[in-house]
Amino acid sequence: MRPRLLVAASAVLMAGWIALGSTAPALAQAPSGEPKQAPPMPAPKSSQPAMPQPGDAFGEEVTLPDRTIVYLKGHTNWDTAFDTLLDAFKSLNDFLAKQNVKPAGPFLTIYTETDDTGFSFQAAATIAQPLANPPKGDIAMDKGPSGKALKFVHRGSYDSMDATYEAITNFLDDRQLEAKDLFIEEYASDPVKSDPNNLVVNIYVPVK
Repeated sequence: MRPRLLVAASAVLMAGWIALGSTAPALAQAPSGEPKQAPPMPAPKSSQPAMPQPGDAFGEEVTLPDRTIVYLKGHTNWDTAFDTLLDAFKSLNDFLAKQNVKPAGPFLTIYTETDDTGFSFQAAATIAQPLANPPKGDIAMDKGPSGKALKFVHRGSYDSMDATYEAITNFLDDRQLEAKDLFIEEYASDPVKSDPNNLVVNIYVPVK
């Protein structure tokens, strides 16, 4: 499960992450005298991020550049979050391909509102120049978030980001920093094509 972000006007943006575990279903007993081999269980998703590598940022102060994004706005629950984002990125790819435009940077997820059940987001792609004919309907074009932020690097599965966000929350609390009411994930490894258990995600937390 992806962490839940509890947004409050006067509280740290990312307080209260909840990491949920899972239990394997019990195997039914075979009838007496007829032993059966249990089917292989799927490999469990890691609940812990991969070890950081030298040079990975954790709380590094950066300035997000001015940039134009094309994005698809949506809302999803936490159980289907990653699949929903993948579908959104595929839709963006299809749209840009029809416009003969290549993304000018990694995919982004901009979280605009979250609660215990799900979150609202903008699944975005950066483009080098504004489109001559702005998109209509579900896909829109705008300026992406810019300005000062703290950068953190996550390695591992989408589900294992709970632990990374908990560490980010502790980092902010220890330094008495207050985040703005949004945060950004930048996928250094293409989530559509990469091994979902070995993602590299830059997390940007704009602070007040």
